[in-house]
Amino acid sequence: MSSPSKNLPGNGKEVTFLDQTLRPSQWEEYIGQDNVKENLKILLVAAKERGHQPEHILFYGPPGLGKTTLAHLIAHETRSQIKSTSGPAIEKVGDLASILTNLSPGDILFIDEIHRLNKTIEEVLYPAMESNVLDIIIGKGPSARTIQLELPIFTLIAATTRMSLLSSPLRSRFSGGVFRLEFYRDDEIKQIIKRSAKILDAMVTDDALKEIAKRSRRTPRTANFLLKRCRDFAQVHKKNLSAETVVDALTLLDIDELGLNVIDRKILGVIIDHFAGGPVGLKTIAASLSEDEGTIEEVNEPYLIQLGLLDRTSRGRMATNKAYRHLDKELPHDRQEKLL
Repeated sequence: MSSPSKNLPGNGKEVTFLDQTLRPSQWEEYIGQDNVKENLKILLVAAKERGHQPEHILFYGPPGLGKTTLAHLIAHETRSQIKSTSGPAIEKVGDLASILTNLSPGDILFIDEIHRLNKTIEEVLYPAMESNVLDIIIGKGPSARTIQLELPIFTLIAATTRMSLLSSPLRSRFSGGVFRLEFYRDDEIKQIIKRSAKILDAMVTDDALKEIAKRSRRTPRTANFLLKRCRDFAQVHKKNLSAETVVDALTLLDIDELGLNVIDRKILGVIIDHFAGGPVGLKTIAASLSEDEGTIEEVNEPYLIQLGLLDRTSRGRMATNKAYRHLDKELPHDRQEKLL
């Protein structure tokens, strides 16, 4: 049975944030994304040997794959202070100016969800990235004047889940590289869960690790979430963290053997039951489920497409034969004829 961690909240010890506790703090602990890690190591070693600050870096990919973790690892590797913010938090030019002018030489500025920056703020960020200067306009009309402030040398590390929404001028200024993070393999997810279980002092069987891994949507954040919920289930019901316990816990969460949740199955069910398998438009699906279009498109569809359960065509979304089988639905006659 799982037991409380010695370094986690609730046992009289120093209180730490659980997600930060599970986050890798060294390169060796970061599992997966081998190509990205190798390129980053070369970039950082080369900059260190030349005595230069690392160039600006952009990470993109689906949420939960480790973009923020990589930013913190780079800061740890370069022994730099990291200041973190996000695109939505920077509402006006003064916010960005305050952040930039409070940086120290060699600091790393991490901006999450950078695609949500206001375009006016982007214009101010360009000279800061290229020339380490901040241009501020004081006043309005004929009396307006520009003041140029010198900024300390810093590295901007940005992350986005919507690369297409990033403007070309901003994207081109990441001279250190633009890196895409890929979904993880099941064996990599299993290693991540095993490490997290050790930190949580949770005794997990090998079969249980495999069961959690295959339902984790190939995403470390989801894997850690499922592990914590399974640990809670085992603790409350006074059970060991076996494969059977994991199945019971994830069944309670409505997560099936492929990692699909209720909304995933509803999306496929609506396409199959209401629209004869498709094609059907995204707006129609969203209206049928009373869900947000953006959530369906960004959160649910990528995984469904990756599993081969959904096709995104020019005419709309279509459920595949694999989706029919997974939901135990009978194939339409025209699809049965094609199979013959």
